[in-house]
Amino acid sequence: MGNPDISEKEKGTRMPHRGCIAPAPSGTSRSLGILGTSLELTSYAALTGELQRLTAFGRSIVVDFSNTQIVTLRRHDAVFRKLTERFDYFVPDGMPLIWCLNAQGAHLRDRVYGPTFMRHCVMASPPPFKHYFLGGSMECLNRLKQSFLQQNPNLQIVGTRSGYFAPEAEREIIEEIVRLSPDFIWVGLGTPKQQAWIARNRDKLPGGIVLAVGFAFDVNAGTKPDAPAWMQRLGLTWLFRVVSEPVRLGPRYLKYNLLFLFYLLWDGLRGRVWSSEILGKPADTG
Repeated sequence: MGNPDISEKEKGTRMPHRGCIAPAPSGTSRSLGILGTSLELTSYAALTGELQRLTAFGRSIVVDFSNTQIVTLRRHDAVFRKLTERFDYFVPDGMPLIWCLNAQGAHLRDRVYGPTFMRHCVMASPPPFKHYFLGGSMECLNRLKQSFLQQNPNLQIVGTRSGYFAPEAEREIIEEIVRLSPDFIWVGLGTPKQQAWIARNRDKLPGGIVLAVGFAFDVNAGTKPDAPAWMQRLGLTWLFRVVSEPVRLGPRYLKYNLLFLFYLLWDGLRGRVWSSEILGKPADTG
């Protein structure tokens, strides 16, 4: 498994669990903090290349495509923070996070949006790289696999598994992943289910890159619509999704958008809004 072009020297410089991101082995990784989460300053091409290199490092590397909900959850919810404390990369998936990073001098032109990154990375990672998809319905998975293979019939999609599985099936899924030994394990179970699954199972995996991409399965399969480009540029993807699924997503986005703004104000008043360390809640800090 992995990239045959990795040098032995690179293989010997295994990256530690970074939690809130230590420098990558290449020395090129950069990050800045928002509300206690360090977010990667990267691009589609740069992140794809780095993850391809990391497939040879002999242990699982976890990448979370993080919007304001995830950053806010890590600031607000100790249980979710514990689930994600050993994740290696938090990648800015939402435009409001890009605006916050640019306010710190990041000079980023665009976010690294999970659905777009999945499409870019899969297409840029033909054999010898192998892919495994976990999440979505069977219809979604079938359409997703068909779509990618139509674009490149040589892709190695070695396994798929619906996200609607019983708890007792989890062991079987892990055994299948171990047997197939994919380089990229794409997990689209939704937040926080996908983060909990990864936290429980990352040490059972044989290695490879584990990517929490949520909505990316449905977008790339065409089973759910994505926001038009102009709404994405204006940071209104969340509004499009609320209009598309108001009952399911309306309360969630209202809660976490307001909490995100609250914590920006609260931590900003204390001079810690750009911190890479999680602070206590207002009630805990006095």
